[in-house]
Amino acid sequence: MAVILIIETSTEVCSVALTVDGKLVDLAESKEGQNHARLVTVFAEELMERNNIKPEELVAVAVSKGPGSYTGLRIGVSTAKGICYARHIPLIAIGTLEAMTQHVMNNRTLYNIPEEKPTLFCPMIDARRMEVFSMLFNDDGSVLNPITATIVGEDFLAEELTEKQVVFFGNGSEKCSKVLTSSNAIFISHLDASAKYMCGLAWKLYNKNQFEDVAYFEPFYLKDFIATVSKKNLPG
Repeated sequence: MAVILIIETSTEVCSVALTVDGKLVDLAESKEGQNHARLVTVFAEELMERNNIKPEELVAVAVSKGPGSYTGLRIGVSTAKGICYARHIPLIAIGTLEAMTQHVMNNRTLYNIPEEKPTLFCPMIDARRMEVFSMLFNDDGSVLNPITATIVGEDFLAEELTEKQVVFFGNGSEKCSKVLTSSNAIFISHLDASAKYMCGLAWKLYNKNQFEDVAYFEPFYLKDFIATVSKKNLPG
């Protein structure tokens, strides 16, 4: 039995999950924001206690590596590192955007995504104003566009939207729905980053022994970017 604790703090959501052999066992989550430092260790302890899991039974800790909130990521990674140091267990890092995308791709029926059209998947994390952290994935899960920070305007993914349907999701997508008006744009509302979406990836990386250096690992803040500005004027 392989027990992995999963921590996701890259956005306003503080989320901690407990998995056994890659399956979600329990979840503790708050969407209040600004409480990550207070809640993340409390959630971890609560999950372990109510599922009768002892600290020595943990085989690894998985944590969101970003992009996302600078403060949130530091809290989550610091907590994960502390547990790994104390228990002498490996650290697994999972991309926030990749985890959300895998969840959506595996649940197309749930989100009413038409199967008959070629589809691209675009997770978005809110940055500020009309800026988002985003990626673009092909229908087979391969990366078409790597992580970028972009100011979304009317021409965002214009070429892709003329040829394929693009599914937008994450806490940065809703503010873009008024700008991206193509009939091929599909928006999934209220889908936030969550530790529950990281279970499959955590299990996969654990079995591949793809671990991080606990001493030197740092989250991916995407803080040194120069944002791509839309060629068209943003709406007033």
